[in-house]
Amino acid sequence: MDESINVCGEYMIIKALEDGVSVIGMTRGKDTRFHHTEKLDHGEVLIVQFTENTSAVKIRGKAQILTKHGSLISGHDN
Repeated sequence: MDESINVCGEYMIIKALEDGVSVIGMTRGKDTRFHHTEKLDHGEVLIVQFTENTSAVKIRGKAQILTKHGSLISGHDN
């Protein structure tokens, strides 16, 4: 089975737990680059999907992240 088919279609749900959470999509390929950025305010939810172009997601700020593998909180604990 082609691994790219398995990776594409994976979803993550990101819920901002504070204002100004940045969600940055990063490209696949020889050179990894930023290709998309979203800013979320407290309570906003973003559903993201890995695609042929998106290989990673970087999150700055406090957010709840849900995947099929489980849940975690990003950001600093104050």
